[in-house]
Amino acid sequence: MKEPLIYDLGSPGRTGIKMPKPDVPPTEIPSELMRDELDLPEVSEIDVVRHYTHLSSMNHSIDKGFYPLGSCTMKYNPKLNEDMARLPGLAAIHPYQSPETVQGALELMYETQEWLKEIGGFAGVSLQPSAGAQGEFTGILIMRAYHLDRGDTRRTKILIPDSAHGTNPASTAMSGLEVIEIPSDKRGNVDLAALQAQCDDTVVGLMITNPNTLGLFEDQIVQIIGLIHGCGGLVYGDGANLNALMGIVRPGDLGFDVMHYNLHKTFSTPHGGGGPGSGPVGVSELLVPYLPGPIVAVGIAPEPDEDLPQYEPVMPAKSIGRMKTFYGNFGVVVRAYTYMLTNGSDGLRRVSEMAVLNANYIRARLRDTYLVPYDRINMHEFVMEGRLADAPDIHALDISKRLMDYGMHPPTNYFPLIVPEALMIEPTETESKESLDAFCDAMLDIAREAREQPELLLEAPHTTPIGRLDEVQAAKQMVLCCRPIARPDE
Repeated sequence: MKEPLIYDLGSPGRTGIKMPKPDVPPTEIPSELMRDELDLPEVSEIDVVRHYTHLSSMNHSIDKGFYPLGSCTMKYNPKLNEDMARLPGLAAIHPYQSPETVQGALELMYETQEWLKEIGGFAGVSLQPSAGAQGEFTGILIMRAYHLDRGDTRRTKILIPDSAHGTNPASTAMSGLEVIEIPSDKRGNVDLAALQAQCDDTVVGLMITNPNTLGLFEDQIVQIIGLIHGCGGLVYGDGANLNALMGIVRPGDLGFDVMHYNLHKTFSTPHGGGGPGSGPVGVSELLVPYLPGPIVAVGIAPEPDEDLPQYEPVMPAKSIGRMKTFYGNFGVVVRAYTYMLTNGSDGLRRVSEMAVLNANYIRARLRDTYLVPYDRINMHEFVMEGRLADAPDIHALDISKRLMDYGMHPPTNYFPLIVPEALMIEPTETESKESLDAFCDAMLDIAREAREQPELLLEAPHTTPIGRLDEVQAAKQMVLCCRPIARPDE
C-alpha cells in the first residue's frame, strides 16, 4: 500500500496546536512579504504523531537490527552517551559566550584532546575538523604547510594506496596536490617496490589507511614509513579504522606524523545521512605549530581563583587557520568523551579485541561458501566476493537486497574497487555471538537460494515498504518534491 503524505491525512479546519496570546505587541507584516497562500497540511496532533511514528518504524536502525556495514562502523550508541550530550549545561550553551562562562565545556574539550593524544601517541590534537573527510583535508593542509614553511616547494605529490578510503584522493585534489596511486601486492598490502619507485624529493607524503579497506593490517608498515621519511616526506594515517587498534597500537609510536580520528565511528556517536560527525587531527611534535585552531589550552585562573585551572581557546603559532567557525558538533565530542570515560583504557582495548574477534568469526564461517580473496587474519572488517561460481546470474547487489528480507542491513557493496563484486563486512564489537550467527545463517541461506531459487534474489527485497527500484533511473530522474509532478514524457 502506498504510504500517504502528511497532506493526505488532513482536513480543512483541523488543528494540532493553538498558539498562546503574544506577551508583546504584535507587529504587522509588511504587505510585500505576505504570501497569498501558505500550503500547509491541516492535521491534528494525533495525526502527526501517528504518521511520523509509523514512518520511523519503517526505517532500519541500530536499535532494530544488525548493521554489518563495512568501513562505516555502525556500532551501538549507548543511551548514557545521549543523556550526557543532552544535559542542559552542555546542550544549551551558545558559541558567543565568553570562555569564563563555559569552563566546563572547555575542560571537556581539553580532556578529550588529552585522551586522543594518549590513544594515538601524538603530541598535539585539534578538535576542529567536523568530519572524517575534513580531517583528511586538514591533515593534507598541515603537511603542505610544513613543507612550504621550510621553503621546500618542489613537493607536489601525495602517494595513496589503492586500498585507501575513497575520500583520500578527493582530499588531496582539493588541496591542489597530485595524486599518485600505489598498487597492492598479492597479500593485500602496499606493494613496496611500487612505493619505493615513487619516493623522491617531490613527495609531500603518503596517505595510508591502516588497517586498510580490505580489513588487513599493513604488516610492513614500519618499512613503509621508513621509505617515506627517507625521501623527506610525511606520513598521514587515515584513522577511520582506529577501532581495530585502540589500546593495542599507537600510530604515533609507529612513526605516523598526522592522523585523523572519527569520533562518530570509533567512539560511538550514531552517524549516517551526512552527519553528525567529528574528525579531530593528531600530529607529531614537528607539526603541532600548524594545527588548525582554536584548540583548548589550560592556564592559571586569575585571583581569587588562582588555585583553579582556566581553560581558553588559543591559536597555534603557525596554524593553518580554522576549518569551521564554531564547534557546532560539540555534542559528538561529549558522546565520545563519555564513551572514553565509561570504558577506560582497559575497556577501549577490549573494544578493539572484540571488534577483531567478531569480524574473524564471520569470515571463518563464510569463507567456504563465499570467496575471500585475501583470506588471512583480518582486523575489524573483511571483504568477500558477492558472487557464486554455481549461480552466475547473481551479483553482490542481489545478495544484499535479499538480506533485507532477513531484517538486516546490507554490507557495503562494490567497495573497495580492487575486489570484484565486493561485500565489505564489519560487525563491530557491540554485536553478540547470537547476532553474528543469525547473520552468517542468513548469508548461507541466501547462497543456497541463489543456486536453487535465484528469482528470490533477483526480485528482492520482498518484505520492505518499497521493493527494488531502478536505481540508475532514480539517480538520473530524482523526485525532490513531496507532491510528484508529471514528467514531459508521461
